[in-house]
Amino acid sequence: QVQLVESGGGLVQAGGSLRLSCAASGRTFSSRDMGWFRRAPGKEREFVAAISWSDGTPHYVDSVKGRFTISRDNAKNTVYLQMNSLKPEDTAVYYCTCGLYSGSNYYARFWGQGTQVTVSS
Repeated sequence: QVQLVESGGGLVQAGGSLRLSCAASGRTFSSRDMGWFRRAPGKEREFVAAISWSDGTPHYVDSVKGRFTISRDNAKNTVYLQMNSLKPEDTAVYYCTCGLYSGSNYYARFWGQGTQVTVSS
């Protein structure tokens, strides 16, 4: 049984920053990589970022490159998403996941409940 708990969401003005955290518990078996997805109002769920558990290699969707940074602390079973230069388009529910990055694709297997990020104009 895997549990993922996100925190750090909130309301921020455009250009501001937020730092999301996600703590994982339970056995993930081979799904040790972690990543973030988001669902904006009226939009489909989309991939945001992922990070390899073994070597820390990050991956990002083009729209957040240079603004968001994903990192992890293996000892704490925690992944972070530092979000800078936030835009109203970043407004969404952000979901923490555990999965596997294989080749150039990230496959999410376990999902958190989500945390709301709202960016005002």
